[in-house]
Amino acid sequence: MDVVSAEKRSRMMSGIRGKDTRPELIVRKALFRKGFRYSLGGSGLPGKPDLVFRRYRAVVFINGCFWHGHGCHLFRWPSSNQDFWKTKIDSNVCRDEVNITACLQTGYRVAVVWECALKGKYKQPLDETIEKISDWLGGDTQMIEVRGKDAQSS
Repeated sequence: MDVVSAEKRSRMMSGIRGKDTRPELIVRKALFRKGFRYSLGGSGLPGKPDLVFRRYRAVVFINGCFWHGHGCHLFRWPSSNQDFWKTKIDSNVCRDEVNITACLQTGYRVAVVWECALKGKYKQPLDETIEKISDWLGGDTQMIEVRGKDAQSS
C-alpha cells in the first residue's frame, strides 16, 4: 500500500521533470566550462539525446536510474501498482536499447551517464565523471557508460 494519498502521489509525480533535470544541468554546465559546445534535445535523432555534439558526431543520454531501470542502489521496484511499473520501466529499457542502436547506426557515438554517477553514496567525483566524458569526446570509442562506483547495468 502507498504511504501517501492518491492525490498527493499525483502531485508528486507531476512535478518530475523530463528535461533540464539536476543531473543534466550538472553535466551540461561542467562540459560547457571545459569548452565543449553542444545542442540540446537532439530533435531528429533517435531517442532525443540530452546533449548533441555535432562536431564530434556524439550524443549523451543522461538517465535517471529509476526511470531507466538501472541496477544500482538508487533503483528500487515500487511496492504498489507493480504490474504498471514493471511494464513502464521494462518498455523504457527496451526503448533505450533501440535508440542507442539507432544512434550508432546513424554514425553517432553514444555516451550514457547514469544518475548514480552524480548522486548517492557511490557517486563518482564530478571532475572524474566529466573527464571520462571529455576523454571519450576526444577519442574514437563508439560507446561508454558512466555510472556510480558499485553500479551494475541491468
